[in-house]
Amino acid sequence: MNEKTAWSLPGIPTLLLFFVAFVLAFVLFLNGAASRNPLGPVGGMVLFGLLGFLSKGFFQVQPNQGKVMQLFGSYSGTVRDAGLRWTNPFYAKRNVSLRVRNFESSKLKVNDNDGNPIEIAAVVVWQVVDTAEAVFQVDDYENFVHIQTEAAVRQMATSYPYDSHDTGAPSLRSHGKEVNQHLRDEIQERLGKAGVDVVESRISHLAYAQEIAQAMLQRQQAGAIIAARARIVEGAVSMVEMALEQLSVRGVVNLDEERKAAMVSNLLVVLCGERGTQPVVNTGTLHH
Repeated sequence: MNEKTAWSLPGIPTLLLFFVAFVLAFVLFLNGAASRNPLGPVGGMVLFGLLGFLSKGFFQVQPNQGKVMQLFGSYSGTVRDAGLRWTNPFYAKRNVSLRVRNFESSKLKVNDNDGNPIEIAAVVVWQVVDTAEAVFQVDDYENFVHIQTEAAVRQMATSYPYDSHDTGAPSLRSHGKEVNQHLRDEIQERLGKAGVDVVESRISHLAYAQEIAQAMLQRQQAGAIIAARARIVEGAVSMVEMALEQLSVRGVVNLDEERKAAMVSNLLVVLCGERGTQPVVNTGTLHH
């Protein structure tokens, strides 16, 4: 069922016509009473009653709001024109907000693609774009949005690992833009039938579950230490290579292979050690 425009008239001009009709009914009633003509008062009373009934057709529409009209249970259309309007007094009217709304899902405990339990929550920005589908396709479109969003968050979370662990694969922690777009597509697929458009969605909370949080923290720390050590060793080797090259080019000292190996060993200990080394001063010669 798609939205269509319901028939309605501008309220202010229609209100003026009602006022004129009310004055005519009042004049008719007074003239009939003065001339003792029973048709005058009866006609005036009938016109008063008719105007009272027709006045039920007046309604107000706020900006970014739609009025869904039903005639004896069937959908007649939607009025989106803001201001005072008048329509068939037999219409039943229901307000539907067209404003942009947002909500944050509850923290969900799910398993990621690696099977690790994680906690995840998302913020969703949405609005109704088709009032007929929002009202008649689902029972309660606001509750439908909340429940389907949580289902989409669970589905999306199982498609990625929490962390890629240096493999370069997309993960929940490192590929936020891609993950948020996937989440939006998942939610939109579920909410399209309810006449809802998902403007934006993004992860608002992401963490390992309590039972494995400490172990995963240690794993991350170990990975960071390994990466730092690899960088230190790479730099130390470059510095040792540069030192040997400079000594050889400048002719400061000629070292055989055994002494080069000893020098390399000492330099690597100094450069890669976590603590400052204590120097040992050799006051002898280069030879034993």
